[in-house]
Amino acid sequence: MTRLVAIDIGGTHARFALADVSGGAIAMGEVVKLHTEDFASFQTAWEEFVRRSGGTVPRAAAIAIAGPVGDELIRFTNNPWTIRPAAVASQLGIEQVTLINDFGAIAHAVARAHEDDFLHLCGPDEPLPQRGRLSILGPGTGLGVAHLWRSGDGYYRVQATEGGHVDFAPVDAIDDAILARLRKRHRRVSVERVVSGPGIVDIHQTLAALEGRAVVEEDDVVLWQRGTTGEDSLAAAAVDRFCLSLGSFAGDLALVHGAEGVVVAGGLGYRIRDTLLASGFAERFRAKGRFESMVGKIPVKLIIHPEPGLFGAAAAFAMEHT
Repeated sequence: MTRLVAIDIGGTHARFALADVSGGAIAMGEVVKLHTEDFASFQTAWEEFVRRSGGTVPRAAAIAIAGPVGDELIRFTNNPWTIRPAAVASQLGIEQVTLINDFGAIAHAVARAHEDDFLHLCGPDEPLPQRGRLSILGPGTGLGVAHLWRSGDGYYRVQATEGGHVDFAPVDAIDDAILARLRKRHRRVSVERVVSGPGIVDIHQTLAALEGRAVVEEDDVVLWQRGTTGEDSLAAAAVDRFCLSLGSFAGDLALVHGAEGVVVAGGLGYRIRDTLLASGFAERFRAKGRFESMVGKIPVKLIIHPEPGLFGAAAAFAMEHT
């Protein structure tokens, strides 16, 4: 058995947990969640976790990172921390370390998760295929994307991507208006500008402008709360529009990857699961013109494992070191 620290660093939170890896089994301990804005660096956040753990932690770590991990200096997409892979082990006082993109870690979690860890969203109500290609995406502070291939006999390969940064593709006149509004501030508008937690602000402001209302700058967390509870009809319309754009992008990924299954992940997706099921997500997912019939045969799931990033980071460590 190998004991390690599993870490999942996003734009808003850094999560830490002890994990035990034994053969194909992974057991997770209690999760410590820290706000990235409360710490000057990853190292100071690590020191806080060590303090909370009684001063002693395993000398191995698996770190899932919200951003590319191949460079000499890792810069996070949505928070100001940096990590130098060559120095991270010595800085933390550990001997073994695995670094992986956060949605690469999610893909590892999808590969190992139980059928009960998924909620059916649309398409055939059947388990995800054990053989072939799966597209994995998830909105949060940003928009993560990964690709998973399974052999059918337990072997699998993960490809992390930066697919959330492809161009936003409008589908109707309201999407056109959202794009036009974003182009006033950004030379190039990626899909992450719309399909992410903060994206709800620009969606909401666009809808307000279309109705001739005052365009007010509001906090995205407040808009999500008002929109999902239904207490604010315009915020609810913005949430529904978000779900449409998420469905469109998920369908696009399925076509790009040649996927036999699609998995939506991320904390935001889980929090709005009931809204997502009642929205036009499924219709937009299928709306692919000549390929509507083909895309309609793809099962689409929401992963509901409580900590897929941590679980997947530990799984990536197991694949690399055991």
